[in-house]
Amino acid sequence: MTENVLEVNDLTMHYMTRKGPVFAVDGVTFHVKRGEAIGLVGESGCGKTSIAISLLKLLPNNAKILNGEIKINDVDTVPLSDKEMNKYRWKNISMVFQAAMNSMNPVYSVEEQIAEAMREHMPHLSDQEMSEKIDYLFNLVGLDPALKTQYPHQYSGGMRQRAVIAMALSCDPDIIIADEPTTALDVIVQDAILKRIREIQEELNMAMIYISHDIAVIAEVSQRVGVMYAGKLVEMSSTEDIFHHPIHPYTMALMSSFPSIVGEKTELVTLAGEPPDLLNPPAGCRFHPRCPYATEICREQEPDFKEHAVGHYAACWHPGGVK
Repeated sequence: MTENVLEVNDLTMHYMTRKGPVFAVDGVTFHVKRGEAIGLVGESGCGKTSIAISLLKLLPNNAKILNGEIKINDVDTVPLSDKEMNKYRWKNISMVFQAAMNSMNPVYSVEEQIAEAMREHMPHLSDQEMSEKIDYLFNLVGLDPALKTQYPHQYSGGMRQRAVIAMALSCDPDIIIADEPTTALDVIVQDAILKRIREIQEELNMAMIYISHDIAVIAEVSQRVGVMYAGKLVEMSSTEDIFHHPIHPYTMALMSSFPSIVGEKTELVTLAGEPPDLLNPPAGCRFHPRCPYATEICREQEPDFKEHAVGHYAACWHPGGVK
């Protein structure tokens, strides 16, 4: 078994619409090591959540994976049927959905919903052992186990999010995808939950993928960061490099577009234009219509996603903004 719990190679997925295919994920490649936390960041509609549902193969009827590999513990899950994929969901890969209330069934207690996944993937456990494990999970995420028999509507937003995290942990997965795990919560609860997720991840040595448009969240929880734009992964490196030494013009613009409470005051930079229509994306680099460094080659040829420095990958003809 390799050190990578997840390997994504040249993944392409589209949504078929009445106007034609929308290439929401186009040629994406990355990996996640055991015990590692990576973040995926980018504007709304850039393909972050589409990657997540592709990894779990929870695709809507109009979506299809056209190309690439998704290897979980060295097994390519792309060719697997839905029934075969069920063996991997929850047990090997699970997900914390961004809408906690909508991801739980209102007519079953929280305990019953967590136990359902455990019965499917851990049938060797007795009812008593399941109950004890749910108590352990509640303690792990900072919930009182006495509340496990209650229903989702009886929980606050922060409690529901913690319960969803407990559910994702229930079958001891190798990797968890957290899609905007604190998006609807106030900043105090958000900070507490992010700290708890990070502690759990380190304690259990799990791999994590955090998905967010909030750069501050990604910085707090991730060791490496991938930047998405228009269905493409345009840059990936260590969190420190992405924040202090970005080389893709889109990443450079992102880093200049949010304020910092430390250091000198600097003028915020706005990014002109809008993301391209993925029904008819531009030729060459998809960012070139908005890029201040674009040249003729940017408009004509798509750049390869390649290593420009040790561990620092980007798809750009002019890394660092140099023409």
